[in-house]
Amino acid sequence: MARGTFDLGEQRSRVTAAREAIGGLGGVLATASAQDLAALMGELDEVVAAASAARAEVVVEAARRGECRGSGVLAWVREHAPSLRQGGAPAVARIAQEVTAGDTGLERRDPDPTTPLGLVWAAVREGTLEAGTGCAVLREAARVEPLLRPEAVPTVVEGLVDLAQRWGPTVMRRLRPRLIAEYGHQGAFDHLHEKLAAAAKLSSPRIESGDLTEYQLWMTPEQAATLEAAIGPLSAPQPNDHTGEKDRRPAGQRRVEALTTLCAASSARVADETGDPSTNGAVLHVSIDLTDLEHRTGAAEVLGSVADGTLIPPEALRRLACDAALVPYVLGTHGETLDVGRVARLFTRAQRRLLRKRDRGCTYPGCTAPPDWARAHHIRHWADGGPTDVTNGGLLCEPHHTLVHQRRLWARVRQHPDEDGRYLTWDLTPGSYDHQLALLRAAQPPVRAATRLLHALIGPLPPEAGEATHRDSWPDEDWPDDTCPDDTWPGLPWHDPEPAALPDHAA
Repeated sequence: MARGTFDLGEQRSRVTAAREAIGGLGGVLATASAQDLAALMGELDEVVAAASAARAEVVVEAARRGECRGSGVLAWVREHAPSLRQGGAPAVARIAQEVTAGDTGLERRDPDPTTPLGLVWAAVREGTLEAGTGCAVLREAARVEPLLRPEAVPTVVEGLVDLAQRWGPTVMRRLRPRLIAEYGHQGAFDHLHEKLAAAAKLSSPRIESGDLTEYQLWMTPEQAATLEAAIGPLSAPQPNDHTGEKDRRPAGQRRVEALTTLCAASSARVADETGDPSTNGAVLHVSIDLTDLEHRTGAAEVLGSVADGTLIPPEALRRLACDAALVPYVLGTHGETLDVGRVARLFTRAQRRLLRKRDRGCTYPGCTAPPDWARAHHIRHWADGGPTDVTNGGLLCEPHHTLVHQRRLWARVRQHPDEDGRYLTWDLTPGSYDHQLALLRAAQPPVRAATRLLHALIGPLPPEAGEATHRDSWPDEDWPDDTCPDDTWPGLPWHDPEPAALPDHAA
């Protein structure tokens, strides 16, 4: 800002006149044109900037004369600049203290113009930087200076001042990693990330059975980038062009479901690789009464982990049981443990490869989710005696997997693809699963209690060794020729008012 040559009395008279002129603007603004308003706004902004710079210089002069010292500077500013009591007084006081810190009793020493303080003070005196923003630049410079090469410090601080002038302190702080990477010591950026890694953490909350559970997560840039790369594609909206349904899930819901899908897939891999998953803490252990398991009543209770005691509704348990590592502890009528469920109900790695080859992705009508985003679903639920094989399985993405369980939908598995190339044909009538399950049960002979328990736990037993079976042994080259006259997989009839009796293994 240009400085005048008037004496103090004349300067104060001009300040008083400017204040009176500004105070009377409200009465004439109605007559101003759009151009006048824009020009006036710019002129007032220049006046405010000049006044802010002059106010900072006044405080520095008062401190140098001994009118105020130390903590008394802030009190002096609050007393004589009442508008700063609303905010801004500490910043003005700090700038004044920093600038006068090098003074001696006999000599005034302005800051070195090449230091961070000298560069900030020059911008404040010129009215291009507010005192509060200048303090933010000084704080940021103090953080990065130890990591910078000495010759790069003035260049970096000038860049910080320029950014703060144009965009404010937030953008200035966002530039910190780039500045350290380009102007820092050898290995400074690596060192910064090492310090961040020690501070990264995930909270361990109390799990709520009937409410949302809040986690707090702090991640390093590397960790955050890895997470976003994993859940980004999974959390994208998935509208269905075939059915016309829009994906109305909010972004937050899509993201948490994507993260849950990744965790479930990881647990399933652990179950695949562990000889006895029931002894592994990485899988989900739950207890449930046999009656509740069969009739979808009551709730399952989580065992072990931070979530110990958390209640899971029966339909959610069935959905989890499709393709997550889940070990159920089934209880009798008196609370005794009847048996510990095995994870044999999980689709094996070979079975999932066959499903990937056959289904090519989510099988819900119109969905184009690739196989990597899908999980294997028991068409006839494992708790209802459904076998774990490709004749009773199909790939579903997380949203449609939830939808199929909520609407209780049934699908027909075909020997050959339909005209759209799909091996599964879904009956989208709500409750089609219950209708088909009733038909299947009506065609089955009574099941002994022991067999019923085993079926509830792990599904029907596989054929004895040496017994012919074709369900899980298709060659990799092509699917076999049609062996069923109705073009369906054996054991999974479509809606038929008079279904034929089914072999035991088809249940």
